[in-house]
Amino acid sequence: MITTRDHEYRMLNWRFRQAGIANPELDARLLVQAAAGCDEIEMIREPGTRLNEAQVETLRSFEARRLAHEPVARILGMREFWGLPFRLAPSTLEPRPDSETLIETALDLLRDVEAPSILDLGTGTGCLLIALLHERKDARGLGVDISDEAVEAASRNADALGVGARAAFRRASWAEGIGERFDLVISNPPYIPAADIATLEPEVREFDPRLALDGGVDGLDAYRALAAVLPRLLPPYGHAVIELGIGQSEAVDGMFMDAGLDVLRVVPDLGGVPRALVAGLPRS
Repeated sequence: MITTRDHEYRMLNWRFRQAGIANPELDARLLVQAAAGCDEIEMIREPGTRLNEAQVETLRSFEARRLAHEPVARILGMREFWGLPFRLAPSTLEPRPDSETLIETALDLLRDVEAPSILDLGTGTGCLLIALLHERKDARGLGVDISDEAVEAASRNADALGVGARAAFRRASWAEGIGERFDLVISNPPYIPAADIATLEPEVREFDPRLALDGGVDGLDAYRALAAVLPRLLPPYGHAVIELGIGQSEAVDGMFMDAGLDVLRVVPDLGGVPRALVAGLPRS
């Protein structure tokens, strides 16, 4: 059967829409482009270009996976964050746009810091650390994750995005074995209450690693771990930038203050949700 880029896009869009897939147009376009080996401009300029048999077979595989609610980023193995392409692994979360609030906040805090040192706890793909190193050519950083696979993925991403010489990655549980202090500590910890994971959309529930989602019974276990280690990781004028889940700001504020930290502010994301908590050591 002879088929074209445009025909496949229209049919895939329709089938995704019928199946109740969110963003059917975007998903169809991305999958057709990937299967056909073309970019968006080529897709627009040459919609009648035919797909060969191998490309159609690849597209059918992509379609079946998406209809099973596997996210497009998982199918393609890549997700963009801060304008950079990050390769995914089964044990890493997909970087999400909400987390870019942490990058904006951190860059503002580091504006007057020369050659800053950065620690990323629970690094996953390395997206937070790598985005910061990409913006600050004078910075160096360490990414830590409990998963060997995540550490390997983050290291590969750092090399691919040109910051590998300034980034190190280590397997550890939070700050285990770290004696150094850092100008900035950044983290997007697991913060979903364990019982709520079953209620999440299948794209998250079935395909994101549970270890990176599960925040314990109340969703706050990771924040307790962070509160315990941050005071020894920060110098007097250092900062921690920590991602918050919806409705967690007040509880985490209290937890960090009880640990001897000052909560300086909470920055909302583009949707108005309190997202990036900024903390530091008390200053006299």
